[in-house]
Amino acid sequence: MTKTSHIVLQEQNGMRIDKLLAEINKEASRSQVQGWIKDDLVFVNGETIKSNHKCQAGEKISWEVPDPEDLQVEPENIPIQIVYEDSSLLVVNKPKGMVVHPSAGHYSGTLVNALLYHCDDLSGINGVIRPGIVHRIDKDTSGLLVVAKNDQAHVSLADQLKDKTITRKYQAIVHGDIQHEYGTIDAPLGRDPKDRQKQAVVRDGKHAVTHFQVVNRFGSYTHVECVLDTGRTHQIRVHMMYIGHPLAGDPKYGPRKTLDIQGQALHAAVLGFEHPQTREWLEFEAELPAELQDILVKLEK
Repeated sequence: MTKTSHIVLQEQNGMRIDKLLAEINKEASRSQVQGWIKDDLVFVNGETIKSNHKCQAGEKISWEVPDPEDLQVEPENIPIQIVYEDSSLLVVNKPKGMVVHPSAGHYSGTLVNALLYHCDDLSGINGVIRPGIVHRIDKDTSGLLVVAKNDQAHVSLADQLKDKTITRKYQAIVHGDIQHEYGTIDAPLGRDPKDRQKQAVVRDGKHAVTHFQVVNRFGSYTHVECVLDTGRTHQIRVHMMYIGHPLAGDPKYGPRKTLDIQGQALHAAVLGFEHPQTREWLEFEAELPAELQDILVKLEK
C-alpha cells in the first residue's frame, strides 16, 4: 500500500471526492477511485466516506493506493454459450459455478479467461483483470451478461446501468410463502458491520431497489421474478433475506436447511439494453438451467 494525503484547496471546494482523487491520481480512473472508497481506503479527516462526498476547503484527504497486481490473465479454451455477438459487444449465458473475472483464489477458469481465448478485442477500461466486464453476477448465479469489446461500447453500457435504463430480470426460488403478488424492496445496502464478507441493509448504505413478482407458490418455497433498479453486490440475495424470504441454497444469506442444490437458486433470465452504436434496443432471454427446472418440477409435485 502507498499512503498519500492532500489538503482540499479553495478552488476544489464542492468537488466530488471521487472526481478530485481521479484528477490528483493521473494513473487512476474514476471507477478505480470509487473502488478504493468502497474498500474503505479513503479517509476525510480520518473518517471513511462515500463516493459522492462533496469536498470542503481545508479538509484533509488521505488514501492508500493498493500495490499494482502483477498478474497475467491467460486465455483458456473454456466453452461458453454466446447468445449474441457483433463488433461492439457480446452477450454470454454464464453457467453456475463460473467466476466472472480473476481475483484472489480464482486466477484461472473464469469467464474472462474464456473470453480472452474467444476474442482479442475486449475493452480495457477495467484493466487487465476485468477486460470488457461491464457488470457482474455472482459465481453461483447463472445467466446473462453483456461484455464490451471496445471502450466506447463500455462507456455507453456503463452509463445505461447508471441511468437505470438497462432491463435486468432474474428468476429465483426463495424460502417461505410470500403473501403478496408483487412488491418493492427499497433498502440501502453496504458492508455488514458484523461480517465484512457480507452485505447487509445498513442506514448509511448505497441506494438499492428490487422489485419482485410471484410466479408460483409451493408452500414452503416461492418462485419469484426480480427486477433490478440498481445493481449492488448481492442485492437480490440480501433484499430477499431482509423481507424474510432468503434464496434457496444460498450458503451466505440463507438457512442451513434448504433445497439440495449447491449455491443460491438465482438466474439472470432477461437482459435488455440500447446498442451502443446502432441505438437499437436489444433484449435477450435465457431459459432456466436444467437444475432449476428440475427443482421447480419436484416442488410442483
